[in-house]
Amino acid sequence: MDCSNEPDTFLRRRSFRCRRTNAPRGKPKRICCLEREIAQRKSGEVAIRKGKEEYRALFLESQVMQRKLRQLTRQIISAQEEERKEISRELHDEVVQTLVGINVELSALGKGASVGLHALKAKIARTQRLVENSVNAVHRFARELRPAVLDDLGLIPALHAYSKSLAERKKLKIQMTVFGGVEALGGAKRTVLFRVAQEALTNVARHARATQVRMSISEIAGSIRMEISDNGRSFRVEDALRVKNNGRLGLIGMKERVEMVGGSLAIKSTPGTGTTVRAEIPFNREKAKK
Repeated sequence: MDCSNEPDTFLRRRSFRCRRTNAPRGKPKRICCLEREIAQRKSGEVAIRKGKEEYRALFLESQVMQRKLRQLTRQIISAQEEERKEISRELHDEVVQTLVGINVELSALGKGASVGLHALKAKIARTQRLVENSVNAVHRFARELRPAVLDDLGLIPALHAYSKSLAERKKLKIQMTVFGGVEALGGAKRTVLFRVAQEALTNVARHARATQVRMSISEIAGSIRMEISDNGRSFRVEDALRVKNNGRLGLIGMKERVEMVGGSLAIKSTPGTGTTVRAEIPFNREKAKK
């Protein structure tokens, strides 16, 4: 008997057209076709549920990423404002005050035409020292923003100049050992190493209360490694690297910079020992020679 001639629902009619397939012995062919249809529909429902769950998971993940991005944006804006505030304060405290002192000395020179030659020479010498201090302060600001020596002479002279200036201002002892082949790195990678060193040394000067710092750059298998260690106070690295922590955006910035050029950053801080910042950046000697 042809199942398609029976009055029934569309589902049953469509299922019964499968009657030519082999069914297990003793089992009606109609039941076999229905079971196959049900199994297919259940499989489709499972696939739909799975797709919805995956979509929901991706949606929730995107929301988390958006919140992190907004938080990071706020941190960047806050850090920029703090940086501008510090530059403004230093310009006022150093450059402006020095220029005011120069003006005062020049005014005194103009009014003191009758003073003796010895006193006049002393006033001129003081004015010259004030001008020299002002020029040095401006040069220091320029070096911290973007040192020209990094572009003109290379990473090693830039690190040496920055370390020397910081050591003199903050009364630190900085020992530096550098692998000369680091200059074969591309400009972007050398800039990353300089910024990591700059941020690490700045953190030492501001927060660590250290007296000694060791900085080394060496070649390891397929990479250039830079380590900066101090003997100052320690801190909780996990807390400092959290996105919600506004006080240590510099550490997050270091990590982002190094990862941007395919490298890795590790920070270890131990009570009684100090902190070590280690950055590793890919280095291919053969490509560097070309």
